[in-house]
Amino acid sequence: MDDGIDWSGIAARFGTPTYVYDGDWLVRNFLALRAALHPDLEIFFSLKANPNRGVYDVLRSAGARAEVSSLAELRLVLDAGTAPEDIVFLGPGKSPEEIAACVHAGIYALVCESFDELAATDRAAGSAGLRIRVLLRINPATAVAGPRLTMGGKPRQFGIDEAAVFDGKARLAGLQHVDVAGVQVYLGTRVLDASVIVRNTAYILDLAERVAGEIGIPLDAVDIGGGLGVPYFDGERELDLADLAADINPLLADFSTAHPQTRLMLESGRYLTAGCGTYLMRVRYTKRSMGENFAVADGGTHHHMAAVGIGSFVKRNFPIVVLSRVAGPVAPHELWNIAGPLCTPNDMVAKAVTLPRLTPGDLVGVLSSGAYGPSASPVFFLSHGYPAEVLVLNGRTYPVRTRDTVEDILGRQSTHPDLARAAGTAARVTTARS
Repeated sequence: MDDGIDWSGIAARFGTPTYVYDGDWLVRNFLALRAALHPDLEIFFSLKANPNRGVYDVLRSAGARAEVSSLAELRLVLDAGTAPEDIVFLGPGKSPEEIAACVHAGIYALVCESFDELAATDRAAGSAGLRIRVLLRINPATAVAGPRLTMGGKPRQFGIDEAAVFDGKARLAGLQHVDVAGVQVYLGTRVLDASVIVRNTAYILDLAERVAGEIGIPLDAVDIGGGLGVPYFDGERELDLADLAADINPLLADFSTAHPQTRLMLESGRYLTAGCGTYLMRVRYTKRSMGENFAVADGGTHHHMAAVGIGSFVKRNFPIVVLSRVAGPVAPHELWNIAGPLCTPNDMVAKAVTLPRLTPGDLVGVLSSGAYGPSASPVFFLSHGYPAEVLVLNGRTYPVRTRDTVEDILGRQSTHPDLARAAGTAARVTTARS
């Protein structure tokens, strides 16, 4: 978070709640990762972490490629001017429209996650009179210990089981319009231990060589997944890039020497964007209830579902700070519960967090909120809609998403003149039968 950001000015201009993204931080963070890793390893930004066009424009300008998982994300990166050879498309349930769009756009690779999807891609390419490169997503037979969320070694909707890949040579040989040209493996996410990432990478590179050798496909590309973690909670330490580079770069160098024509890819979403974001809220009311302090803010978990602690046995707080005060800078520190405006007890952004005594009108920021924010939250719960999103870069503030209005939310609904009459008739018939 940049202390030079004018939080009060942003709140006055755009209102609250608002997501604020620090573009200067985005650039510094990407370039630090780029400088640390072997130059042959290309960094693909996973748009699912933050699909805001402004955020992507900054990362693309810094050198990021694009990993997309929907038709809208594909359109976004193409409209931004991304070269098709710098786009890969992932996801376990791609629609016919998405597959066709990938074929016609000529993206670098579609990552196929089942034999049925391979067949559907083959048909789509054949219908278009085109060819498309695909990578096989492999669900490994074993999991590597360490990730917060393990993505391999268990029954999964993701990828083709390792054993099935080795048994599927004949099925691959029947494809006529796709070029199976590499593998993708994603073993886990939120990894903060560099040694785990190194072990994952060594496993994936070895698996890629075995797959290519045994089923006879080229290795145009190997996508080693991602999973680089960020520390959200007390007691978590940042991923040490120096330690990571010291051990992973020799592995990558050896692989590149053995396979000089192979493209090496790393996916990163959370690591690239989490630290750039602040969820900016304004306190509406304060109260005490049974000995505890509550601040009810205008923002809540409908915009920041991660703050609920989904996936954790015990709720832990994201880092939270007071960004401006209406009652002066000096105040005693107390324990506060930060609640949102929703009609559910789950709308608790923070529990028992130590903050200065809060007053209605104070601005509060939830830090480390640049990844999996509004796009991974139930923004239409209670018909609130999306918050505003702004990006600060080089001292200027850019609106990168307008706040949903009541008209935006209701305008997508439709009514029919005879619907009320039909409902009345149904009610009378039901009443008569009872």
